[in-house]
Amino acid sequence: MTPGVGAALLLAAAAALPGCAVLSDPPQTAALRAAAPADLPPRAERDEVPFFPQTPLHCGPAALATVLADAGLPADLAAITDAVFLPAREGSLQIEMLGGARRQGAVATTLPGELTALLREVAAGHAVVVLLNLGLAIAPRWHYAVLVGYDLPAGELILRSGTERRAVLSLRTFEHTWARAGSWAIVVLPPGRLPITAQEADAVDAALGYGRIGAAPDAARAWAAVHRRWPGNLVAAMGLGNTRHAAGDLAGAASAFEAAARRHDSAAAWNNLASTRDSLGDRAGARAAAARAVERARAAEPQWLARALQTQRELDTEGR
Repeated sequence: MTPGVGAALLLAAAAALPGCAVLSDPPQTAALRAAAPADLPPRAERDEVPFFPQTPLHCGPAALATVLADAGLPADLAAITDAVFLPAREGSLQIEMLGGARRQGAVATTLPGELTALLREVAAGHAVVVLLNLGLAIAPRWHYAVLVGYDLPAGELILRSGTERRAVLSLRTFEHTWARAGSWAIVVLPPGRLPITAQEADAVDAALGYGRIGAAPDAARAWAAVHRRWPGNLVAAMGLGNTRHAAGDLAGAASAFEAAARRHDSAAAWNNLASTRDSLGDRAGARAAAARAVERARAAEPQWLARALQTQRELDTEGR
């Protein structure tokens, strides 16, 4: 995909839709009109969200700068453009948008493809980057914008879009154009915060992506947020332990690994606990954890057996 068209297309988006589609509400809009969730405020708008008017083809960088600035993170539009804009494609791919956010110190989390998720994020105080196809499925015209408000009784959404600080689009038109772009949306936040509608797998993916380039203490905060919301997720528990260890917080790493080991009886967690306890000077505890890692690997997780045996041998050698 190569998003990168101007805000003027928002005004023409309805004209691009087939006549029969414009006359009827698409499914999510129809459901909202019929019965909006009782706990969702009927209106919300975040007028304080910054505005970065786009230059031609640069809707992606402008949208990303908007949400980064809103999150209190660096938002140098020129630097962001260099990072995410692909001249050969005349736009920015979603993967560049995610990577660009991470390089600016943000955790970028994909949202469920549901209108209610977007509205809940706005009501919670989060600006949302959305990808729209303002053309047709066979002749796409891609555009990034930032959702900052909605008015359910009026059936309208409010966006920072292109060169318009406050572009108003009907729910009906938005759903058509958003669905044709794959219903893709992200929330960009500092490490330690999560979108309220984030799903478990998407939050784990976001933390994994951030951890590849983020500083260890920040990555630990990202994993801690995921682990708090989904304490039963083994990947989050291991990510928390590994990033705490990398940040030099050995006691915190040991606590995370021990909780994961006892909850999941994971050979990997027992093995990491053994190594961390050894670094803390707890040789007896390290040997006990290593023994359990070997036992568990032999019984159910053979992919970890070689590593667990190596840790056990290293501990035995140190004790001589």
